Amino acid sequence: MRVSKEQAAQNRERILNAASRLMRERGIAGVGVDALAEAAGMTHGSLYSQFGSKERLVEEAVAHAISAKGKELSEGFALDDYVSEYLSPAHRDAPASGCPFAALACEVSRQSSGVKERFTAGLRGVIALLSSRLPSGLKPRQRDDQAIVATAALVGALVLARAVNDPKLSDDILRATRNAILK
Repeated sequence: MRVSKEQAAQNRERILNAASRLMRERGIAGVGVDALAEAAGMTHGSLYSQFGSKERLVEEAVAHAISAKGKELSEGFALDDYVSEYLSPAHRDAPASGCPFAALACEVSRQSSGVKERFTAGLRGVIALLSSRLPSGLKPRQRDDQAIVATAALVGALVLARAVNDPKLSDDILRATRNAILK
């Protein structure tokens, strides 16, 4: 039985939503095709007919996660609010719905060039977005450099805060980084 174009698009979106959530929660290597199919309520065949391979699905799921997270920002967001929300215990404790950079960065270096391209494009977008929120009195290169440093600090702090087994240290990492960026 053939699936309509509309149903195929809905299936694709459902697969991408499930894959991007699971990959952020469990890591790319921690999610097999079985788990992806089950989470999306689809069959292996449906996944392969939509994407052709797990590698292609990973590429698109990474891009989807980055795009979806970016759409959550309001158009005129304040940088201080963004930093405070990003470096919050709530964000730290919800990797499945959180920042794809912090959830996937440690694995992307071992992925295909396609995954790296999607990740890099998304990261460039975040850096540009943060740069646009920095004071206009800075030279463009200074704004870009500060945005790169802020992005690296945000992602690095979240990765470390999630990695340690000491709740106080985890909170301290978030607090200290938040304070340093907001100075």
